[in-house]
Amino acid sequence: MPALSITEAEYPVTERIAGVFNRCFAAALNTRLCGGFEEPYYRPAGAACPHHRIEFTRDYPASALHEAAHWCVAGERRRQLPDYGYWYAPDGRSAEQQREFERAEVKPQALEWIFARACGLRFRASADNLHSGLGPSDAFKESIWRQVRRYCEEGMNSRARGFALALAREFGRPDPMDPRHYQLAELA
Repeated sequence: MPALSITEAEYPVTERIAGVFNRCFAAALNTRLCGGFEEPYYRPAGAACPHHRIEFTRDYPASALHEAAHWCVAGERRRQLPDYGYWYAPDGRSAEQQREFERAEVKPQALEWIFARACGLRFRASADNLHSGLGPSDAFKESIWRQVRRYCEEGMNSRARGFALALAREFGRPDPMDPRHYQLAELA
């Protein structure tokens, strides 16, 4: 009987991303990346679930990568808090709230870009404020790009680096930490 091959249609991108994450962190850090949720959320281990769970929206690759990036940015103490203890204001933020959102999102979105590159996916910076009708500011996009360059040139924590390299292996992509792969013009 011939060997069966699994096509991308049979094993969607988000399942591959979650599979890589879970192979990297389920045993070592008791954390799993899980899709199919209406809203993203981080749940630390507790009585309801014996492992930490990063929930991403439906089967969206960008959501999976973004939520994994938040987990990689969060320190050990924050990873013990629901949704890392972060402040979040939904759509319809004031200008001041939007500036605070952009300030807090630079590092996660920079990692998301690196992870997306490792999977061969396009990254789009997100202002996450659809009701305002405004996209990400030019200053925000430049800050993300500068942070990506910093991560590539100066390094990142071992969780983020290990996940990025494991994704690149899974998807057959070149080293995602090569700063030449990232151009500010891509975020236009």
